[in-house]
Amino acid sequence: MTSLTRRTYVSNTKAPAKLETIRALLAKAEDPRTPESEAELARKRAFEMMAKYGVEQAMLNDANPASDAPTDRQIVLDNPWAMERVRLINRIALALGCELIHLGRDGSGPSRRVHIFGYASDLRRVELLYTSLLLQMNSGLAAQSVPAGQGARAWRRSWLLGFIKRVGDRIEEAERGAREEARGETTATGRSAALVLADRKAVVSRNYRQAYPRSRKGGTITMTGNGYGAGWAAGSRADIGGKRIGRATTGSITA
Repeated sequence: MTSLTRRTYVSNTKAPAKLETIRALLAKAEDPRTPESEAELARKRAFEMMAKYGVEQAMLNDANPASDAPTDRQIVLDNPWAMERVRLINRIALALGCELIHLGRDGSGPSRRVHIFGYASDLRRVELLYTSLLLQMNSGLAAQSVPAGQGARAWRRSWLLGFIKRVGDRIEEAERGAREEARGETTATGRSAALVLADRKAVVSRNYRQAYPRSRKGGTITMTGNGYGAGWAAGSRADIGGKRIGRATTGSITA
């Protein structure tokens, strides 16, 4: 049962300590000497803490708006599988309260450009998760053997789509849990978590619509391969705690 104990957010002095705890949990999960059962518990706890951290930053921002302002970033996503990278970061961004538009090819090459709108703390969380999950997605796909009789590219693409669907669902579930846990809590101004988060979402949506008033939703994804289930299963095993938080990571997004 969710606790309805009221707690008022008045300071962010504990934020660095919480991030250090997340880093320590992830380091334990990444250590090859850690038994898999312990590693999975560490990963699960790390992501739960990250989701709670996102809610806490929103609550603290209500009393100190300058601490976490709405902003935006344009990001170039390179090949291989540039469009699948777009789908991955889009799922993450939407789950974390941001808005994203795909602007198409970046120049004449295969890279894709996206524009993300959100609060600064949430954009940082998007980048952390995308960087981690991109590495896991790439390494997971590289470890797959295409079944006999399957077209290699179609099977791999369907595997990627399965992975993206599953990790996206897991991130959304964790975010819902963090919001539910904050139910009944208030900011220093007396506003509820639900109201604060709804207002933030409205600000992000307004900024997005002002920049792209004629934007529309993407079309239906068409799959021709049979790797979706295997990718979905790999997404169930993925560490969604934002690997290597605070450290440079190959494959991170760049503006």
